[in-house]
Amino acid sequence: MLLSFIPSTLDDMLSLTSVDVSYNQLEGPLPHNKAFREASFESFRNNKGLCGYITGMEPCSSYLNHKVEQKKNSKIVIATLVPISCALLVAFIVFGILSFSQRRERNTENTPRIIASDNLFAICNFDGKMVYEDIVEATEKFDSKYCIGIGGYGSVYKARLSSGQMVSVKKLHPLPKGGVADQKAFYSEIQALTEIRHRNILKLHGFCSHPRHSLLVYEFLEGGSLEKILKTDEQAAKFNWIKRVNAVKGVANAVSYMHHDCSPPIVHRDVSSKNILLDSDYKAHVADFGAARILKPDSSNWTSFEGTLGYTAPEHAYTMKIIEKCDVFSFGVVTLETLMGRHSGDMISLLSSSFSSLPPSCTSSEATFSHLLLKDLLDERLPSPSRQAASEVVSIVKLASQCLRSSPQSRPSMQQVSQELSTRNPPLLEPFHAITLSQLLDLSSYTS
Repeated sequence: MLLSFIPSTLDDMLSLTSVDVSYNQLEGPLPHNKAFREASFESFRNNKGLCGYITGMEPCSSYLNHKVEQKKNSKIVIATLVPISCALLVAFIVFGILSFSQRRERNTENTPRIIASDNLFAICNFDGKMVYEDIVEATEKFDSKYCIGIGGYGSVYKARLSSGQMVSVKKLHPLPKGGVADQKAFYSEIQALTEIRHRNILKLHGFCSHPRHSLLVYEFLEGGSLEKILKTDEQAAKFNWIKRVNAVKGVANAVSYMHHDCSPPIVHRDVSSKNILLDSDYKAHVADFGAARILKPDSSNWTSFEGTLGYTAPEHAYTMKIIEKCDVFSFGVVTLETLMGRHSGDMISLLSSSFSSLPPSCTSSEATFSHLLLKDLLDERLPSPSRQAASEVVSIVKLASQCLRSSPQSRPSMQQVSQELSTRNPPLLEPFHAITLSQLLDLSSYTS
């Protein structure tokens, strides 16, 4: 098959007598050779676009005009396609730049925000993403086997970081749709804790705010919570009277510091045995400031219930106003629980009713309960306290009963409680085993 044009050199081939180029892909004008001039139209049938002087064939003038028009159209197409292609190229480049910027911005947003204290946990020396990934890896994506406690605001996990440091990590509970259950409470806890330095308050090393999880990183205490120790017979037996007295004093010092040494004062709002942590020496540390609020003169109301049932002051039943005396009541509950080895709602209700002078309408069961011996209410897993410890225990129960008064105004301040616990107790006038609960409201009757 022949393609393209018939070569013009055939004009010079005088010896050529006949020609048949039908059924090819030829185009353009015919040569002026005699053989071409005398050939029939059938000799040129079915070609691409031959033109010439043969009857039935398109004249070359029309062919040339058509070619000119084709070239013109080609130029128009080229003139149209070039700017469109350039515009598409520019649009593609712009789209690529925007996509890269958005991806970079998302990566920046997904990088955990780290704030750290300048003591043990040098979290600021690490890349935020690395710290977050270190915690996730140490807890195997927060596997339940590393969970050591669950509070109202989050679950606490034990984690050994790649540096070898052991920390406790509180991960705030997420909402069903994802995100932090109470972001405001999270930052409230941060604000309070980063400003606190006290030997009986759990130390915050830093926090990590991530789109998936908000984490608080604390020092790790080997002893666990007061609640856990009191529920375990073996651990409770090791938690002797002197250690329990010192633990109560430590909690009193911590809450007093929050109320009277912080400006503005801080109300914990959830002082309970699960939020009292002990180290290996049984020194108490107040933890979980998830419900903490820095009180301001014009901001003392809360719109929802906070705290742990069984530890909250009775006024919560009819008012949302929060004052330091709510923590005082909770401290009284924790104190009795520490000495009794268990939480006793009946004892709390009795002491809260201020039974120093029982009314005539008092039932016989209440009157009998008020004359119970103190020793019968203490943790029976421990032997009777020594003479020195007995004096401390009596003083602490006396203060606890004052903290549990139903009227907030009649409760002592935590500063008064802390100061009272720091003073030397006088020896008991009568044997410890003979002291009744009713006598606790008249300390002078059995001390000198």
